Amino acid sequence: MDNKTLSRDGTPIAHHRTGQGPVVVLVSGAMSTGATTAPLAAALSGRFSTVVYDRRGRGASGDTAPYAVEREVEDLAALIEAEGGEAALYGVSSGGALALRAAAAGLPVRQVAVYEPPYAVGEDGAQERAAYTRDLTAALARDRRGDAVELFLRLTGLAPEMIANARQSPMWAGMEAIAPTLAHDDAVMGGGPVPRELLASVPVPVLAVAGGASPGWLRVVAQQVAQLVPQGTYRTLEGQTHAVEPEVLAPVLAEFFAGA
Repeated sequence: MDNKTLSRDGTPIAHHRTGQGPVVVLVSGAMSTGATTAPLAAALSGRFSTVVYDRRGRGASGDTAPYAVEREVEDLAALIEAEGGEAALYGVSSGGALALRAAAAGLPVRQVAVYEPPYAVGEDGAQERAAYTRDLTAALARDRRGDAVELFLRLTGLAPEMIANARQSPMWAGMEAIAPTLAHDDAVMGGGPVPRELLASVPVPVLAVAGGASPGWLRVVAQQVAQLVPQGTYRTLEGQTHAVEPEVLAPVLAEFFAGA
């Protein structure tokens, strides 16, 4: 990351800007850094100034204790101020939930686009998320970072044999390094269910996108988000999964951010 901006509590937030045009800040999801959204930033940079950043506790950014979701909203406020004072936001997965929180908090945001924010669906989904929060809290309290990562991977639906293979892979150490931030994302999700009151207070246009090849509940959630915000639009990207391809997503985002 080329630059660091101090958030309100003094935490340094690392970020990188590329391209020219209206500013778009890309917000990554769980177990990821700004590098995760860099390919999408490159795909948008022909028409927009795209900003990728390491959320607090990840990559080159700091992580001042105690954590609160409000601190991550302040991180976005500091980035937007540093990059010109106004921006559109794109958030993937739990990063989408954070982007929506930032807009609802009154940050100078023009538009918000989200890809598959993983709010819980139904009573079963709420119970599963509550159990995850309980077990994650216990694992991190004992500094059992590998167990925390495994809990998250199980929540995403990854098969046990794939998790076992992941534990033996070179990437596992990096995942354990940022495992404490899983608690950050869990807090951002607010307990799981779709936050109806919060969404109703989002004052800007929102585009909610889901992949046609993703689990059906993720499409249901994205549709609910589009319905609950005052100015919402829903799009399905056929053939796409939760790991959406940047070259497929970028034209859809560009059309929305250009105001078409």
